[in-house]
Amino acid sequence: MTLDPTFVAKLSASADRLCSLIDQFHKPRVMVIGDLCLDEFLTGQVERISREAPVLIIRHEQTRQVAGGGANAVYNLAKLGAQVKAVGLVGKDEQGRALCNIFEAVGIDTNGILPDGDRPTVTKTRISGHARQSVTQQIVRVDRKSDEPASPELQAQLADYVHRHLSSVDAIVCSDYGDGTLSTPVIAAALAHPLSVVDAQKNLKRYQGATIFTPNLPEAEQAIGYPLIKPSIDKADLSLLRQGGHDLLHLTQAQQVLITRGEDGMSLFHTDGSECHIPAFNRTDVFDVTGAGDTVVAALTLGFILGASSWEAAVLGNLAASIVVRQFGTATTSPTEMKAALHMLLEEITG
Repeated sequence: MTLDPTFVAKLSASADRLCSLIDQFHKPRVMVIGDLCLDEFLTGQVERISREAPVLIIRHEQTRQVAGGGANAVYNLAKLGAQVKAVGLVGKDEQGRALCNIFEAVGIDTNGILPDGDRPTVTKTRISGHARQSVTQQIVRVDRKSDEPASPELQAQLADYVHRHLSSVDAIVCSDYGDGTLSTPVIAAALAHPLSVVDAQKNLKRYQGATIFTPNLPEAEQAIGYPLIKPSIDKADLSLLRQGGHDLLHLTQAQQVLITRGEDGMSLFHTDGSECHIPAFNRTDVFDVTGAGDTVVAALTLGFILGASSWEAAVLGNLAASIVVRQFGTATTSPTEMKAALHMLLEEITG
């Protein structure tokens, strides 16, 4: 891996400080308000073609259920050691109970999760199959969800819960996947906290005044209305990025905006005019980027709570993401893995 020598020197000099921050990940208290989703993975062996239709018959082998969507942001923070309150909606169904059980197994406070009798738990079921001596491949995905908004009563109850617990947490993360949990009253309650982190796929203006936004490159481009990529070389152009970052700051009225750029790393822009660009730490062993943005948000948020500089917090987010993209499916990491990855990275880039 070839990185800018100035960045390498700064990273080497900051290694002890970064490890110290990681060692304190258990201290922060974080509330995550999100569109809670259950990711299901059904796998089995392909036996034959059905006589009923030209489709595969799969003999079921296993079903794996993990936290997805906004629930992945909750789970990432818990696996990094934070004390987490989850806030959101689930249906009165097996999927909702399964998701709460996943949370409770790692010590997540689920008192802010309300049952919604009118809508199902958002569930994404991926059915995959394999033949003998072949890799497993996804065949179809089945989504359960409702496009109807939550009732005004449930919205008010969520907002009330957030208001009542503002002083008991060090930060609030809004993980908006567009499934309706983050209504206007809930957003207003969240933004009352002095440290609010927003990871929203669209409609960023709804969160004007939040502390920091963390859009990926396509989300940033959609928000500002112009591309940040030069088509001729298919790379983010620094001048375009700088303009985009400042336009996003103006649009959101945020203190900081972090644009995640995949294999090109990430760029953080501050209202004081400062900026930092962090290169990707893992460009080759990328198997699955699913949920990596949630991992970035989790580590970044913990860094800011613990007093990290913008550069340190961005490095922590990038480091955590470099671990989970090496794994298939929705994944998390831990403080131990992060410190080991940092030492391995330093050995690699310093020789």
